[in-house]
Amino acid sequence: MAQAVTQKYEELVLQVETSTPGQYATICGLIDVEISRTANLDTVEIPDCDDESLPLSVEKQVRNIEISASGTGVWAQSSHETLMDWFYSSATKNIRIGNLNASVGDTEYETGPAILTDLSNSRTKGQKVTASISIEFDGTPVRSAKA
Repeated sequence: MAQAVTQKYEELVLQVETSTPGQYATICGLIDVEISRTANLDTVEIPDCDDESLPLSVEKQVRNIEISASGTGVWAQSSHETLMDWFYSSATKNIRIGNLNASVGDTEYETGPAILTDLSNSRTKGQKVTASISIEFDGTPVRSAKA
């Protein structure tokens, strides 16, 4: 039996495009990152035309897909202004999700415009200030394969 090849913590990255187009920087301080890929469905009930006493058949079709990212961790000074500017500008910024341990030919990056929808901080006496963010892609990201 072959053991599964896994991905290390640092091989899943959430990055924001810097002021230099095409260059990305990892959001510093995030310890926990979650990527969500959701297919939103439409449901239609279809009757049996020969025997209307039968239960309706349920058919589903994907209406759209949504990809989002969220993270929690410490509030890092190096990401402070990037995140504050992004949130207060309500701007769409390019981000990418990287699966750096992808096999050659498999999806390594999901890249596209996104909106920072939540930026939260919390403090506890004796602890570091924490951060929580939520980001939603504006459209479907472009998948690029590992070379």
